[in-house]
Amino acid sequence: MREILRSNDPVELSFTEVLLRDSGIDCILFDAHTSILEGSIGAIPRRLMVADDDFEAAKRLLTDAGQRDDNA
Repeated sequence: MREILRSNDPVELSFTEVLLRDSGIDCILFDAHTSILEGSIGAIPRRLMVADDDFEAAKRLLTDAGQRDDNA
C-alpha cells in the first residue's frame, strides 16, 4: 500500500476517494478512527492509500483532476 493523499479535510478525502473508485482504483482510508479520537484539533491527518500496482495510475488521475501537484 502507498499513500496517495494525507489530509484533515473530510471533503477532500471523500472527493478523492470517489474519484479513485469511479476510475476503478480501490483505496482505503487509514487513521480515520485515530483522527476522531484526538478530537477536532487536526493533529492526526487521515491517509488515503492505494495498492502499489495502482499508485502511478492514481497519481496521474489526481494530477489530471488538479488534486495533486505533478512533483508530489
